[in-house]
Amino acid sequence: MADPTSRTGVRYITEDLIAYLDKTHAAHDEALQQAFDAPGQEGMPAIQVGPSEGRLLNLLLGMAGARKVVEIGTLAGYSAVWMGRALPAGGHLWSIEAEPRHAEVARRNIEKAGLGDKVTVLVGRGLEVLNQLEHEGPFDAVFIDADKASYDAYGRWAATNVRQGGLLLADNAFFFGRLLEDGEEAACVRRMHEEARAAFKTVCIGTGDGLLLGIRK
Repeated sequence: MADPTSRTGVRYITEDLIAYLDKTHAAHDEALQQAFDAPGQEGMPAIQVGPSEGRLLNLLLGMAGARKVVEIGTLAGYSAVWMGRALPAGGHLWSIEAEPRHAEVARRNIEKAGLGDKVTVLVGRGLEVLNQLEHEGPFDAVFIDADKASYDAYGRWAATNVRQGGLLLADNAFFFGRLLEDGEEAACVRRMHEEARAAFKTVCIGTGDGLLLGIRK
């Protein structure tokens, strides 16, 4: 029976446990390992999703039958590789990255994974590039993992451009444990949570920093 004094179960989580579960359920091949290691090797912030979160994205897109997906926040392409591998023949992922150098690293990693024909990395500010992508929609899924000050705006874009039954996915849904604090960024992430309920059936999954999952009504 679960300990009634601890809804989070945090007391049970250790680095060794996470490493075992990642290795068992979300093991890396060479291409995934290259993309995962790239931030540290290239002097980029190592803020990509973890292996199990990447595998979860992969499984969710597969379950939804996703063919057209948008990612906001490419970094070194690690999550893009996981998601690109979930797409069927003819499927496509458009991944948006604000930093040109990061985009260059991501493209190399995506090519290494053999996904150059399925994943396009677009350079620019999130909302500006999203507006240019609308003609490709409606989309089957949108994954948000970028600047937190725009999370509410990204969520609104997803509500307008994701098909019925499609997915909204947003990493860092706990905002690094600061979701309930004062400050504009925390308020933007809270608005994303609250506004998503109107257009999506939603739940927040207790990954390392939370993953918002919504299914378009």
